[in-house]
Amino acid sequence: MYLTSATLVRSASGGAPVAFVALTLARPGHGGAALGGVLAALLTLPNIAGPWLARWLEGARDPRLRLAAAFTLFGLMLAGAGLALDHVPIVVVGSLVVIGGLCEPLMTGGLSSRLALIVGEDTRAQRRAEGWDSATYGSSNILGPAAVAALTALAGPLTAVVALGAAGVVAGLLMLALPKEHRTSAARQRSMPVRDALKVIVRRGPLRRVMVATMITSVSTGGVMVIAVVLGNDLQGSAGAGAALGAAYGVGNLCGALLTGAFPLTGEPERWVLRLIAANAVAVGLCALAPGYVLALVTFALAGATSAILFTASLAVRSVYSPPNARAQVFVTMAGLKMAAGSAGTALAGTLVGVGPRLALCLNAIVVAAAVSIAVTDLRLTRRRSSGADCEDAPSPTA
Repeated sequence: MYLTSATLVRSASGGAPVAFVALTLARPGHGGAALGGVLAALLTLPNIAGPWLARWLEGARDPRLRLAAAFTLFGLMLAGAGLALDHVPIVVVGSLVVIGGLCEPLMTGGLSSRLALIVGEDTRAQRRAEGWDSATYGSSNILGPAAVAALTALAGPLTAVVALGAAGVVAGLLMLALPKEHRTSAARQRSMPVRDALKVIVRRGPLRRVMVATMITSVSTGGVMVIAVVLGNDLQGSAGAGAALGAAYGVGNLCGALLTGAFPLTGEPERWVLRLIAANAVAVGLCALAPGYVLALVTFALAGATSAILFTASLAVRSVYSPPNARAQVFVTMAGLKMAAGSAGTALAGTLVGVGPRLALCLNAIVVAAAVSIAVTDLRLTRRRSSGADCEDAPSPTA
């Protein structure tokens, strides 16, 4: 039930930007693709309020009810914005989109933060569930735009927007069927203030290192699709070849997530994160060195797979090291910072491809490798400080 609800609501979120652009293009005199882009941006802008929304979620006696309400509201606002486009001022349409966007942090990090509490305390079951949860992100990024494309071709873009809204409402109803959370006494404490939760992320070593490392890595992954289109065109002489490279990355990403669902990660999750960032750096480097189109397809799929497994490991770090009364805030804050870094990477890639897609990929691989170096340096410095503190606290030897 969780996977169905998560896939539906995240597919609605993933398809919404495409649907808005398609809808505004079909409405002459409404601003075309430019207006669609503005509406898509308004949908993601409210993510900055994520930590406060996460605290609201944590303060609930039964978070399922608030998640259900958020998913339903998202669906209604999405459909409402589409239906209102021809009948009310654009400002009103934008307001509906912003209200819907306020629900997005709860659909990503907010929902993922509750997973371990639903599954229970068994570590292997939690890691398996996180793998399947990661798969919902990968599948939604494919299913959402694909559903929009199909529905737009069959019945028009408005139908696609309304269908995405309906998916959000259904996801909200399914949330009510989930089992109650297994919350410890610590988790039932009053939710931690946002400022204190942010301090925890900065001061708690594994959270800090993973946050910084995944943000840096996201600068690379955020630009992969842009670079793929240019590289594919260079290798095969067609934009379709570039789209296929992007699709290979997406398929690899989904397969990697499914793999961690079938074979859960074991051991210290932070160590997994560092290893997988290194593996991702190698995979991105191989993309740059691929001599032909077929090998490029393979290397992009490999890069997507390592990225998905890395994401699953980062979910495990958040789950293990988050304070019980600030889980949602940690999940949402780290997810929001990662998304912001990915957006910056997308914009940066558009500039870098001008000097050549292979060079851009090489630079991306260097950036990802730097993330590992920074995290390892932080880890060593933290251990050195801890050892020094232990020595200072040790009693002096007596004669």
